[in-house]
Amino acid sequence: MSYKFNLTKYSFLVYGLGETGKSVIRFFKRKRQKNFHIWDDNIIYKKKINIKDIIKKVDFIVLSPGISLRKSKFKKELIQFKDKIITDIDLLYLTNKKLKSIMVTGSNGKSTTCKIIHHLLNKINYNVKLGGNIGTPVLDLKIKKNTFLIIEASSFQLSYSKYIRPNFAILLNITNDHLDWHGTKQNYIMSKMRIFSNQKRSDFAFINNNFKELFKKKKYLSKFIQPKMSDYFLIKNKLNNKYLTSNVNNENMNFVYSLSKILKIKKNLFIKSLSSFSGLDHRYEIFLKRKNVTFINDSKATNFEASKYALMNNKNIYWILGGLAKDKDKFNLNKDLTKNISCAYIIGKNTNYFKDQLGKKVKIFVTKNLKQSIMKIMLHIKNLKDKEITILLSPSAASFDQFKNFENRGNEFKRLSKTYAKKFI
Repeated sequence: MSYKFNLTKYSFLVYGLGETGKSVIRFFKRKRQKNFHIWDDNIIYKKKINIKDIIKKVDFIVLSPGISLRKSKFKKELIQFKDKIITDIDLLYLTNKKLKSIMVTGSNGKSTTCKIIHHLLNKINYNVKLGGNIGTPVLDLKIKKNTFLIIEASSFQLSYSKYIRPNFAILLNITNDHLDWHGTKQNYIMSKMRIFSNQKRSDFAFINNNFKELFKKKKYLSKFIQPKMSDYFLIKNKLNNKYLTSNVNNENMNFVYSLSKILKIKKNLFIKSLSSFSGLDHRYEIFLKRKNVTFINDSKATNFEASKYALMNNKNIYWILGGLAKDKDKFNLNKDLTKNISCAYIIGKNTNYFKDQLGKKVKIFVTKNLKQSIMKIMLHIKNLKDKEITILLSPSAASFDQFKNFENRGNEFKRLSKTYAKKFI
């Protein structure tokens, strides 16, 4: 389809009324687009709606990213008319043909990378906006002619997208994640690779060496950029920022530095601009230090690969993990990791799964919830006053068995930690 897109010439079905679906409706109202229908599988409508007929007749189905075709109430109809399915990000590109954008995806680190890029560009006076999977839906952003948009894209969004075309597309990494939603790892990988599918020869694709051959096989047109860690290490020690220079952020910073060179940002500006970056809440967030004990909230780590960074970079770790396990997620606990872990405390409903993953490699306590975990840890560390200790929440799991989301889980951990640290440390 041409990027000269007249919105009002087409009919739409907004399928799913989460934050994304609601943003699409707001967008349509602003654009005076009246020819659209609304549907959500979880809403009982007073007036009978023939959704099967609507799916058949509309030109486009704007599907919310949380909806899986494999599990939807009307999966047969949606699969039959799969070619009609688009996303809110597609609408953004279709209606902003001159949009200047950076899009970031990956299993781990994409939110942090987006935030670092946003901070960097904002500091050097770009008119920059940030949205997508990271928070504000892209259609709610106020975009002007000179706006540089940074979009965090999930595999859910990319699976259905057909018209996205970022000028700079970044694929950080791919690990076993969301396989229950995608069905297979191959489906998951291909959803991530869609970030490059509409790029032109003037665009740039940042991707690590693991997916270089697949990139070539797909014959994408954009310029292939493979960030070199050795280049980033030449300037790493010049960054006056302990959060960014921790090994946890090596991959994120490697990609950001590679992007900065393509954008022709001078090294001294890069170094100066990032000195004030403070990191994300719930991602390796060092929120409390009391005597010899450091508390780290890594609630955003929803698979083992994400937790591994915190486990690699601390000693004497009292590790709280557990929740809803990710399908086919494997805990590769090698000796370099296990020597850092003093004890593991398993919370949530799937305790047997996590016990099996940890095996006999580390000492385990099944504590069921955060409060019990922290109380047990306080008991275990009370006589270790001459030793540096890390209390780490890095669940390697989704939060929905006990919490509304990972933010809720992280905030509860911080609240309980501060309460019990005052009492016992």
